[in-house]
Amino acid sequence: MPRIEDLMLFVRAADCGGLSAAARELDIAPAAASAALKRLEAALGARLFVRSTRSLRLTTDGERYLVHARAVLLAVDEGAASVARDAQTIGGDLSLSIPSDLGRNVMLPWLDEFQAQHPAIRLRIRISDRLADLYRQTIDVAIRYGEPEDSGMVALPLAPDNRRVLCASPAYFKRHAAPKKLSDLQLHNCLRFVLGDAIHERWDFWRNKKMETIVVDGDRISDDGDLVRRWALAGNGLAYKSRLDVSNDLKKGRLIAALSNYQGELAPLNLVCAHRLMLSPAVVSLRDFLRQHLEQLKEN
Repeated sequence: MPRIEDLMLFVRAADCGGLSAAARELDIAPAAASAALKRLEAALGARLFVRSTRSLRLTTDGERYLVHARAVLLAVDEGAASVARDAQTIGGDLSLSIPSDLGRNVMLPWLDEFQAQHPAIRLRIRISDRLADLYRQTIDVAIRYGEPEDSGMVALPLAPDNRRVLCASPAYFKRHAAPKKLSDLQLHNCLRFVLGDAIHERWDFWRNKKMETIVVDGDRISDDGDLVRRWALAGNGLAYKSRLDVSNDLKKGRLIAALSNYQGELAPLNLVCAHRLMLSPAVVSLRDFLRQHLEQLKEN
């Protein structure tokens, strides 16, 4: 496959009528220009120019190939211009991975509003609590709790001070006394969550600037955060959820917070992408849009 820079040299040499003039326009050494032309002719198996010490003219093969070389360079230029236009436009395909509970119960109406504001955007949404591989899967950005394990990724904060909250339904607390201290959790049915292959059963809390950890147990485990929330709403046990996931439930009394004398562990929410080149205007606009709504959710 001929190199693009060799095609550029060939076209400029044909236009200028000489290799030296083409080399000056492309700001390369004459020897490099000569090597590029030889490389192109070798790749094609044909002579493109008849050369002498004073003149350079196209062969019949060269004239025929010049038409195609110009077309290739034009296509490359048009492609680059198209990418540049897209880089300045809030539009195009935007694939997004979102945690199950936050996605289904909080963010979906927000994304409808975002798309209504930017109708040129075509959303592709993956709702799952399994961590998407941003290097291998066709996903532009992911909304994730916690900092990315891969330090090479870019994490844009959405809700850096978000924390977990221990909660259960009013029906559950009618049957079981609300815990007063951390050790009381061992007397309760705790609804646990699986991330990857690890069960989230070591629950961390903060009090007097010190972290305390308790290992909990219960009769239900799921790798779907939304299902854990639904179990809690149904009165099946205590859940230790991101406050963002259950904010509306707490406000409407569907869930009641417990252990208010403790502070839940941090669960910062970030918008994560594999590289800064992925930060298109659409991604930056989405970040700003979500930040605003998350702030309003926290204030209300």
